[in-house]
Amino acid sequence: MSSLDPVSPGILSRVMKPARYTGHEWNSVSKAPDEYVVNFVLAMPDVYEVGMSNLGLKILYEVLNNRPDTFAERVYAPWVDMEAEMRTAGIKLHTLESKRPVDQCDIIGFSLQYELSYSNVLNMLDLAGIRLLAAERDESQPLVVCGGPCAFNAEPMTDFVDFFILGEAEEVIAEVAAAIAEWKQAGRPGGKTGILKRLAGLQGIYVPRFYEVDYQADGAVEAIKPLIPEAKAVIVKRVIQELDQITFATKPIVPFIEIVHDRIMLELFRGCTRGCRFCQAGVIYRPVRERKLETLFNHVQQLIDNTGYNEISLVSLSSADYSCLSHLITELIERFKEQGVSVSLPSLRIDSFSIDLAKQVQQVRKSGLTFAPEAGTQRLRDVINKGVTEENLTEAVSAAFKSGWSTIKLYFMIGLPTETDEDIAGIAALAQRVADLYKQLKGRKGAKVTVSVSSFVPKPHTAFEWFGQNPVEELERKQKLLRSLIKDRSISLSWHDARTSFLEGVFARGDRRLGKVLLRAWQNGARFDGWSEHFNYAVWMEAFAAEGIDPVFYANRERVLQEYLPWEHLSAGVDKSFLAREWQAAKDAAFTPDCRHENCMACGVCQELEVNVVDWGQA
Repeated sequence: MSSLDPVSPGILSRVMKPARYTGHEWNSVSKAPDEYVVNFVLAMPDVYEVGMSNLGLKILYEVLNNRPDTFAERVYAPWVDMEAEMRTAGIKLHTLESKRPVDQCDIIGFSLQYELSYSNVLNMLDLAGIRLLAAERDESQPLVVCGGPCAFNAEPMTDFVDFFILGEAEEVIAEVAAAIAEWKQAGRPGGKTGILKRLAGLQGIYVPRFYEVDYQADGAVEAIKPLIPEAKAVIVKRVIQELDQITFATKPIVPFIEIVHDRIMLELFRGCTRGCRFCQAGVIYRPVRERKLETLFNHVQQLIDNTGYNEISLVSLSSADYSCLSHLITELIERFKEQGVSVSLPSLRIDSFSIDLAKQVQQVRKSGLTFAPEAGTQRLRDVINKGVTEENLTEAVSAAFKSGWSTIKLYFMIGLPTETDEDIAGIAALAQRVADLYKQLKGRKGAKVTVSVSSFVPKPHTAFEWFGQNPVEELERKQKLLRSLIKDRSISLSWHDARTSFLEGVFARGDRRLGKVLLRAWQNGARFDGWSEHFNYAVWMEAFAAEGIDPVFYANRERVLQEYLPWEHLSAGVDKSFLAREWQAAKDAAFTPDCRHENCMACGVCQELEVNVVDWGQA
């Protein structure tokens, strides 16, 4: 522990998992202080174990610290026990590397992965002694930037954030650091307004203070318009054209305690064109771009050498879609078997080919397999454009059972557009058929089938962004119906709290008027809302009532295609007209094929981002 560490051994002895706060892990970076170096804090508004598992932050940490003019440090949300200790002792939030108070740094960047982390952003700013409202922060306080998937509807967080980064940040984060370094060396001309005007000129940067919002009489957004020449009418996301040419996290920090993803994370490619209509990631991470095999092999060797990990997890939106996956897995196992290194796939396609892959990567111990049918009937799978059939699932599960697996996990959603009780019953029936299949093949019972059900949340930049989310009461009714239909003891059922899904829906489709609700809820104790033991629904409902905001207006209202949406000015590169066509196709239960294997579906991303599709993949 550093002699400058403000947290005493006595405090560490009183909190859970003190290694969350000590720093000095293997591969963490230390740099000498310099008045011209940009002090950049990378923050995750969640606990250490979650933040340390985020691949994006690992990459940005390496990108920034490779620059001589930048020192990137980390900070995560203190758990409630440590927060109490810090507030009692008057200890400010500080970085793990140098133990520097966060409010003494130049810029703090939050990764927004989940709407229910917003209250933690406010809590961390307050713990750091940074004013919550961007308009009230003076020149002595850090810039606050946010990125991640939630930045594609930035409006609910605009009261608290100086600027947002849309899209892939490896290149633009370096441009931001360079701009701040030059600004500091020049004597900070124009103050914060000066640097923010300069940053607003970069592609992918949204500075909300440079825009005004007009509202209609019914409360809907009329328009969001720029106020200064530097502010663009539409901010288009950043995308990396050549993944093989950019820095990857080949020297990640190795924690002292177990984290969520405590293994090598190997990113095969970015993007997905399968076209599931509920999936925001499938839109905002388009287009598909693959890494070359030799690049991946080089990354793995460096990661093994730099970390000592002996498990490689192949991480992408749909890792089984990597064009050279079978060859990659075979070669990885062959190259690194003498070092005792194993390979894992976090998710599988619903086909027998995936079982062949699973057999390759689980030669020693067969853990459970996970599949995501998403819906209980073929009609509803067609509505969401899932592109799989019950026959596909039957073939995959049969192959798994024949190969020695007996534990299967199935993911579903309830509350999808056009869903009926027949679709709910279909979930129970499908799970039962999986359990019965084991007995048919093995001649005895013994399968363990876990059904995990989440409540659907319509997200911006998807074909379902116009859909009115099911009310909490309806979601809870469907949960109870499903529970009543599952009677086999070999089938277990779990589901998410419908109230958290409702709040997620409010902020996913909200506008900047929600900022005052968020502030009031935090003032009344909201924090760690994504953790069931700390989520307080009453606090949020009281905050909405106190601010005169109806959350139903945001989450449960179906919107017309002509409505101006609060994220219209934030572009993922996909045309709104394409999403509208997909919304109609969903209503017609019509299938849209994957453009990697069929004709272009004219989503617009390749034209908007000037992507050369000839370079996609390796085949």
